[in-house]
Amino acid sequence: MREGHQGTGPGAITPDGCAVELYARLPAGPEPEIVAGAVPAGAHLLELGCGVGRMTHPLVERGFTVTAVDESAEMLARVRGARAVRSPIEELDLAERFDAVVLASFLVHSGDADVRRGLLRTCARHVANDGCVLVQREGADYHTNLPRERVDPSGFTVRILSSDPVGDGVNSVRAEYEFPDAVWTQTFRARPLTTEAFEAALGEAGLGVERYLTDDGTWARAVPVPRG
Repeated sequence: MREGHQGTGPGAITPDGCAVELYARLPAGPEPEIVAGAVPAGAHLLELGCGVGRMTHPLVERGFTVTAVDESAEMLARVRGARAVRSPIEELDLAERFDAVVLASFLVHSGDADVRRGLLRTCARHVANDGCVLVQREGADYHTNLPRERVDPSGFTVRILSSDPVGDGVNSVRAEYEFPDAVWTQTFRARPLTTEAFEAALGEAGLGVERYLTDDGTWARAVPVPRG
């Protein structure tokens, strides 16, 4: 396990505390539609942290060519219809450029600042000069509107139970997913980022926000910033 990360519940647990069986049950949500609306039809996408393919599969169904990256072999074993690459995101170097790079699941909020920098450098290293990087951010009240829960129409309940400071601007977040037949928990570290801090982090990697894709600012479309 990565420091500060853990998970409980049936099945395999990845180093960042994600339960493979849990993520195989979760619905795709609106994310594939947001991505599809921000890139050209038929684009070649690099999806970083693809997990079991919750977003991958709907994107493939929409006609995109997807290279799906995850560090977990158990997660990648569930991916269908895409080229699968096993690697920590921050170490990835495919020597290729893509029409769009997708960094979802709030990964940009990694509690480890060096990991966050590595994630964004990977994005910048793999995006075409005329391409884009799509980044999912936490909502403004992610760490303050607590505890909270949401009952999904498909029949499970997700609860964000707590978000406690552990130093250096990092919080320890505890989440719970309750299904009729099983319960999973996940504890992970996340760094809250203001809009200014988020844009500065992108800038360090040579990326700049072109526009925000959602009214709440949780999805951003960034593009390479010319140097010189």
